[in-house]
Amino acid sequence: MSNYVQSTNFATKDNLSSGDPLKIVKGTEINTEFANIAIAVATKADLASPTFTGTPAAPTASAGNNSTQISTTAYVDAAITAVKAALFPVGAIYTAVVSTNPGTLLGFGTWTAFGAGRVMVGFDSSNALFDTAEETGGSADATTVSHTHTATVTDSGHRHELAADVAISSVFPNTSVTASNQIAANAWASNSESYILAGTSTDATIGRSSSETTGISVANSTTGSSGTNANYQPYITVYMWKRTA
Repeated sequence: MSNYVQSTNFATKDNLSSGDPLKIVKGTEINTEFANIAIAVATKADLASPTFTGTPAAPTASAGNNSTQISTTAYVDAAITAVKAALFPVGAIYTAVVSTNPGTLLGFGTWTAFGAGRVMVGFDSSNALFDTAEETGGSADATTVSHTHTATVTDSGHRHELAADVAISSVFPNTSVTASNQIAANAWASNSESYILAGTSTDATIGRSSSETTGISVANSTTGSSGTNANYQPYITVYMWKRTA
């Protein structure tokens, strides 16, 4: 924009004596003044809906000013920074999927990396695990709680059927059947415990096995899955930052 600058001082002509050629107002002088005025008017902004060009400047309003005063870029930048600082006060947590420090992204504050390898849980004053901010706990690996395996056996017995001569001769083909071993065979067939036949080719006797045991044998198996990294819930990895200043 240009300001109007007068080229001819017409008032000085009034003090000149009659006949002085400078006392005469020339048409060229008038044309020059009109041209200067036209240029100044054309380059000035209108009062209504002006369109500025170049780099216009204005005074910066004080912070929080909500009047009709023009807002400069300095005022707007300060206001935006104040809003961001209010949204992320000291102690706030910022999460993102990019590794850039929030101090660079947001343009304010001091930020440090936070919670590496951990998920967040809400504060709970009734639970000693969660009643203080920034408490840590838990394990990625599954832990087997100490316990005991027990087994209960009810011995209802079992029976090996041995029927008379056929059964004895089937086990010991060369054994002669006598009244005594036939009685023993009948007794064995009706008993609920484990017996064996023992004897020679001519005489067999039936008696309790010396190796008989009653009970159960339990072996703890080591077969199973690894507990390493078995405690993780479904997760997604992000960058977390804490504002410290």
